Amino acid sequence: MNFSIKEIVSAFMVLFAIIDITGSIPIIIDIKSKGGKVKPLFAAIGSLILFILFLIAGDGLLALFGVNIESFAVAGSIVIFVLALEMILGVELMKNDGPGGSATLVPIIFPLIAGAGTLTTLLSLRAEYAFQNILVAIVLNMIVVYFVLNKLEYIEKFLGKGTIYVLRKFFGIILLAISIKLFATNIASLF
Repeated sequence: MNFSIKEIVSAFMVLFAIIDITGSIPIIIDIKSKGGKVKPLFAAIGSLILFILFLIAGDGLLALFGVNIESFAVAGSIVIFVLALEMILGVELMKNDGPGGSATLVPIIFPLIAGAGTLTTLLSLRAEYAFQNILVAIVLNMIVVYFVLNKLEYIEKFLGKGTIYVLRKFFGIILLAISIKLFATNIASLF
């Protein structure tokens, strides 16, 4: 196995930005205030399992539809681009109209933590980084997710709404740059 700190940090930052657990704090607090039960450990482990399954089986799923990883990376870069625009501009371009259910499963695990953008990003990262480095980045992100969900009220009080707002904008710009790099790196291989 060839672990790379640079790849782990890069993949961690991409996933951290796309999961945007700090930006989801106001949404999760609102869910809790309306009586929704949020189980931090279940959310982190459930998301981790979903990520790993998609990371492993995602290629097979793509092969089933005759799509290569580079094509998926280009498509993923467009989704990431749209998510970045949402974060930067404060608009909703992709509507979350999934079915209701338990607060931890829906909407916490899916789509807030392990949404379409994150799953797309995982396979897009496969075109750039080694599997084991992405896996470490996923585990580190799930530790952060668990911590944030477990200490939600304290984090909101400590950071304040203004800081959470600034973090969301900052990571939106990072995601925008990443989406452009991902697009440019993979588009040439399609022609």
